Amino acid sequence: MRAMGKTRRLIAPLLCGAAVTAALAAPPAHATPAGHQDRKPEWQLTATGTDARFRGLAAVGRDAAWVAGSGGTVLRTTDGGRRWRDVSPDGAAGLEFRDIEAFDRRRAVALAIGEGEASRVFRTEDGGATWTESFRNTDARAFYDCLTFFDSRHGLAMSDPVDGKFRILSTSDGGRNWRVLPDAGMPAAQPGEAGFAASGQCLVSSGRKDVWLATGGAASARVLHSADRGLTWTEAGARIPAGDPARGVFGLAFRDRTHGIAVGGDYRAEQASPDAASVTGDAGRSWRSAATPPPAYRSGVAWLPHGRGAALAVGPTGTDVTRDGGRTWRTVDTGSYDTVDCAPDGGCWASGEKGRVARLR
Repeated sequence: MRAMGKTRRLIAPLLCGAAVTAALAAPPAHATPAGHQDRKPEWQLTATGTDARFRGLAAVGRDAAWVAGSGGTVLRTTDGGRRWRDVSPDGAAGLEFRDIEAFDRRRAVALAIGEGEASRVFRTEDGGATWTESFRNTDARAFYDCLTFFDSRHGLAMSDPVDGKFRILSTSDGGRNWRVLPDAGMPAAQPGEAGFAASGQCLVSSGRKDVWLATGGAASARVLHSADRGLTWTEAGARIPAGDPARGVFGLAFRDRTHGIAVGGDYRAEQASPDAASVTGDAGRSWRSAATPPPAYRSGVAWLPHGRGAALAVGPTGTDVTRDGGRTWRTVDTGSYDTVDCAPDGGCWASGEKGRVARLR
């Protein structure tokens, strides 16, 4: 996001994991077996051997995950975090990776953010042994923030507004080639509006064609929705405080094309972040504030895979859990994380500053 310039960019035993996610996603306490109602998620930190800040995270499963972060660093594990392999692209030490999307243990696409040519896309098909730079931004006005994939072939990336509208890149061959989509179907941006490259979740998708874009930095925080892979968009107020370059929606998660959660607030540590979460049940046409929101700014959010109402939200001051679809939240951990992601097999991971990467157990 351009508002506040580069400072804003730079803020910035495993098998039981599925059992924990299942317990968290269970019905309310009165309907669960004894003990399950009191169970809470526990993050198990792993040793990454680096102090990079990992705002990009892709959970492949309980054993496998990718993280991408500062200093051009990309790591991969295939043994539940016992060992992390440095698979950073050659020559990328000066880049800031803020998003990574993985199709499996061997194939991934990573986004480096920044003005002009600092915004780049890399892809690998051999577990990070080699990378190909498949896109380099040549427009000095563009600043790419996030990317998402609908499947292993079709994906999008988004830039802060250019000529008054958010810019969308599209690929139909797994990230090998990219093209800028026409902006005729994109609503005009508000003055100062942009995306936050804070957790790789300012652009998320669900299903074959639905995608959502989160904004902040302007008079109001919005979520834009496209049902045709980025060709046309509708807008809605996100019900998360804005009106300042440091406020807005930082992360989105959709469990299907209808039900979504937005998190954010004010990333400045000295500022309060009331109403830091909101929910939608109509594909983002309307949003309502959480009845009991997280107590502070949150940058990342993910639905737990074993159930329909449980999700995790993370930020610099802790992790919160909801079991009612985002209406009420409670803090369960005070460790610092920037982003969170869960795989279909129940494996959940979180990552953040000082090389912190953890798995849910």
